[in-house]
Amino acid sequence: MKGILGTKKGMTQVFTAEGKLIPVTVVEVEPNVVTQIKTNETDGYEAIQLGYKTVREKVSNKPKMGHTNKANTEPKRFLREIKGVNVADYTLGQVLDASIFEAGEIVDVSGISKGKGFQGVIKRHNGSRGPMGHGSQYHRGVGSLGTMRPMHVLKGKKLPGQMGNVTATVQNLEVVAVDLENNVILIKGNVPGPKEGLVIIKTAVKNKDKKNTPAELITYEDMKEAETALEVEENTLEAKDEALNETTVDTDTTETTNE
Repeated sequence: MKGILGTKKGMTQVFTAEGKLIPVTVVEVEPNVVTQIKTNETDGYEAIQLGYKTVREKVSNKPKMGHTNKANTEPKRFLREIKGVNVADYTLGQVLDASIFEAGEIVDVSGISKGKGFQGVIKRHNGSRGPMGHGSQYHRGVGSLGTMRPMHVLKGKKLPGQMGNVTATVQNLEVVAVDLENNVILIKGNVPGPKEGLVIIKTAVKNKDKKNTPAELITYEDMKEAETALEVEENTLEAKDEALNETTVDTDTTETTNE
C-alpha cells in the first residue's frame, strides 16, 4: 500500500500509438512531506501522515508550525494519513513525489464530491416522476411516506436533502502516465471533486498486486515528426520515379536515332 496527495486540475485526452483515444484526469502532485509516522507502540496502528501545499507562517498557527517543524519542513495546508503502509520504508521529513507510481498501476482515488445544494428526491435518488398531464397533480413528489399504522415516516425513506459535498472514492482506476518533469499523474477516467480540489491517490484495495501493460502514448510533436518524415519519404520516391522515367525516355530516344 502506498499513497500521495494531489490536486485535480481537470480532464483531457491522450492518444496511443495505435490511434486509440484515452480520456484522462490530470492530477498535479507537488512534493509531499512525511510529517508524522504512527506505529502500534505509540498510536495503536500503523500509518504515515503526509503534508501537502506549503502555506505562509502568517496564515498558520504555532501548534501547526510546531508539528511541521519536527519534520524540518514548512507549514502545510493539508495533513492526511495513509494507512496500511510499511512504516519501516519511511522516515520523518521524507519527500515523496509522483515517481512512487508507475504507468499501468491500479489505484483508488478519493476526494470531496461537488456540492449540489438542496435537491429533490428525483435528482438526489434517481426517482421516477408522476404523469405530467394537467389532471395528475402529482409530478415530482417523494411518493408514499408509509402506511397509517406506524404514524411516522419509516427510517431509510429516500427524501429531499443536501446532495453532494461528501467524501467519495472511485476504485480501480489505471495510471496512464507519470510526468515527473511537470509533477503530473494522468489517471484514466474521472475522479471525484471539482477542479483544484484535493484528491488522495492510493494503491487499489481490491487489485493491489495488479499492473496493466502501459500503453505507448504519442504526442502532437511525435505525430508532426512522423508526418514530416512520411512527406520526405514520399517526395524522395517521387523524385526517384521521375529520374527513372527520364532515363527510360532518353534510352528510347537514343535507340530510335541509331536505327
